[in-house]
Amino acid sequence: MQYLNLLGILVVIVGFALKLDSFLIIIVATAVTAVIANIDIVTLLETCGSVFVANRSMLIFIIVMLATGTLERNGLKQAAANLISKIKGATPGALIGAYGVIRAIFGAFNVGIGGIAGFVRPVLIPMTEGAIESKGDEVNEEHLEQVKGMASGIENISWFFCQVLVVGGSGALLVQSTLKGLGYEVALIDLALVEIPVAIVAVGFACAYYFLKDKKLIKKYYNKGGK
Repeated sequence: MQYLNLLGILVVIVGFALKLDSFLIIIVATAVTAVIANIDIVTLLETCGSVFVANRSMLIFIIVMLATGTLERNGLKQAAANLISKIKGATPGALIGAYGVIRAIFGAFNVGIGGIAGFVRPVLIPMTEGAIESKGDEVNEEHLEQVKGMASGIENISWFFCQVLVVGGSGALLVQSTLKGLGYEVALIDLALVEIPVAIVAVGFACAYYFLKDKKLIKKYYNKGGK
């Protein structure tokens, strides 16, 4: 009988497999789980409300997705591609490296610029496509998939290593509390000073790696030696 508690998960899996309405799937799965767990309607609503309040910051992500989608429908991707196509010598690897440095600088001040959903996908990726097309080449799908992975990778690396540079930021506080639990009392400013060279090396190495990797991919898929 204990396996019946997982019936709500089964509803979600089957619903998405059948490509049903996402909102309806969640509602049905929630109702099924509540019935099996013998949760009354008041408790269910209180639980849903408390979870919503606790995760209200996720609304920012949803708003960013809606705004990004609206901009895409109105030509954001094409505008980004057209812009970068006017820059001679631009390559996907160089663009990814430049973005990595910019992302690191903003991350050091705990300033977000959209992330993968809000900037990498709708702006950076079209720019890399524009850089390829500006040289008279047709974008190779395998190369583009590699570029997507590299762009997402540099986003994660730059943000991960640079967000802890913010004194009082969530990343720094997490590291400080972890060290405190291990018996080490460390000031936030000291953590930031130690992290600076680590962040520089990590972002620099990642940018160089992605640039060289993209150069090899250009040779492989377009046979122009990256020129």
